[in-house]
Amino acid sequence: MEWDAIVTLCTLAAVLGTLIFTRLAADLVLVAAMTFLLVSGILAPAQALAGFGNPGVVTIAVLYVVAAGLKETGAVQWIARRMLGHPQTARGAQLRMIAPTGLLSGFMNNTAVVAMFIPAIQDWAQRLGIPASKLLLPLSYAAILGGTCTLIGTSTNLVVDGLLQSQLDIHLGLFDLVWIGIPLLIVGGAFLVLFAGRLLPDRGGVTEELEQVREYGVEVEVDSPGPLVGLTIAEAGLRALNYGYLTEIDRGGRLITAVEPDRTLQAGDKLYFVGAPECASELRRIQGLKPANGSVHKLEVANHQRCLVEVVLGQEFPALGKTIRDSRFRTRFNAVILSLSREGKRVPGKLGDITFKMGDTLLLEASHEFAEQYRFRRDFLLVSALNDSTPPDFHKAPRALGILLLMVIASASGLLSILEAAFLAAGAMLVAGCLTASRARRSLDLPVLVVIAASFALGSAMTETGAAQWVAQSLMGLGEFSPWVMLALIYLLTAAFTEVITNNAAAVLMFPIALATSDQLGVSVLPFAVTVMIAASASFITPLGYQTNLMVYGPGRYRFTDYVRIGVPLSLLVAVVAIGIIPVVWTF
Repeated sequence: MEWDAIVTLCTLAAVLGTLIFTRLAADLVLVAAMTFLLVSGILAPAQALAGFGNPGVVTIAVLYVVAAGLKETGAVQWIARRMLGHPQTARGAQLRMIAPTGLLSGFMNNTAVVAMFIPAIQDWAQRLGIPASKLLLPLSYAAILGGTCTLIGTSTNLVVDGLLQSQLDIHLGLFDLVWIGIPLLIVGGAFLVLFAGRLLPDRGGVTEELEQVREYGVEVEVDSPGPLVGLTIAEAGLRALNYGYLTEIDRGGRLITAVEPDRTLQAGDKLYFVGAPECASELRRIQGLKPANGSVHKLEVANHQRCLVEVVLGQEFPALGKTIRDSRFRTRFNAVILSLSREGKRVPGKLGDITFKMGDTLLLEASHEFAEQYRFRRDFLLVSALNDSTPPDFHKAPRALGILLLMVIASASGLLSILEAAFLAAGAMLVAGCLTASRARRSLDLPVLVVIAASFALGSAMTETGAAQWVAQSLMGLGEFSPWVMLALIYLLTAAFTEVITNNAAAVLMFPIALATSDQLGVSVLPFAVTVMIAASASFITPLGYQTNLMVYGPGRYRFTDYVRIGVPLSLLVAVVAIGIIPVVWTF
């Protein structure tokens, strides 16, 4: 083995060790490795930076914009409300959740699907009286399994497809993976429905202790016509929010203080909630509710440019001692007061009659620029915007879903490549007003993209220096194994890597080894490439291997052992199905 192959393998070992045993960011580690390979002369600049121009990486970046369009319009909440329903048991809830999650994950990035479904599932679990811990980890697993069904379902598929295109000029179709993805989704989904309830703990979910946070009163009105008219409080998802609770209903001047979960909502009902500041943001994401404060509609800021902001009044605030009604706050600051908290508690009475005092905390609806504009003004002691509080524009949800459907049709029919269809869909989202250009830029997850692109340098070095061939020969040296056994070894090695490093990095590192193994055996590379795709995505045993597993860790109050308990049998089941089916569909 040449010196450059030895250096490459040492670099690979250092990267793996750093990712496993330290908390350094993965993008910094991979860029450092890429820099070392470039400076040491093992790779030329074009080889080291090839990942940043790889079609798979570019497609992932563009699909982030498409996913953002679906999120900004509330399309995912719209689908979830219609597909989740009202099952009576935890097992029924898991069954109703796995189907839409798997379906959506096949056509948009599964990380985006899980990010948008977490609050919906938490709310749904509380409505049904089911611990969120019984649903959130199955949500992550269902998204992973659903992502294996199509080429665009997970970034790993696109990365491996990009490698096949750049190195072997092999192009996979959008639905080529359904032959393995659908069986995995069915078998894995059945396992989750049958055993997740027994294997997962009953820890509930993360709920705010309202006594320990700033408490606000938020008033909203049932829109007419709207999807909530005629539904009960429980059916509308208003009984058990994550950040607040319903205290009373004003129905035509008649106050209803005992709000039963089976009380039916009527058009024009004014609902009064008490809770944390995030309660207002949570309510804005429910289609069919609008702010009861009429001043919100007078705000001279477009819907997509709004967010929720908290401010603390300073001693130089000009309206101290005046009521909210007399302060002309909206005219002065181009922001509307939704609620007021004093010493951590809501102030009773009509909002307009409350008199400002120094130290009051206001919950405002304002523009995205408000925080920057007033952060250093002496009117306010503190200004902070609430994360992800822009209200969805539900009217544009059908538009966003239509664009997604056209993208899938154009790609599946062969009319356009996935990259071309994704670029057109992203452009259509912008032109149709589903999201703004600034939101599209913010939707790009640069650390993830950098990790993927930089890891290509390691994969390239493995191939160029002969290190991959050496590893393949070492595997062959274990014995005279058939292609099927070598396929199983590649699967297990990839699955082991993906549990401790990122799934995309595992795919990029294992691809050259899989390619070299197929060359050594003199068989087709396709079954080995698809094996790397599936094994790199099949991360169920640790919260670190796949981003969606980590996303549900906190909200589900999970422990590391929870992943091991349910993940080990699921991983073995998926491995058996994948190793059994892949060589049948993609023959050696």
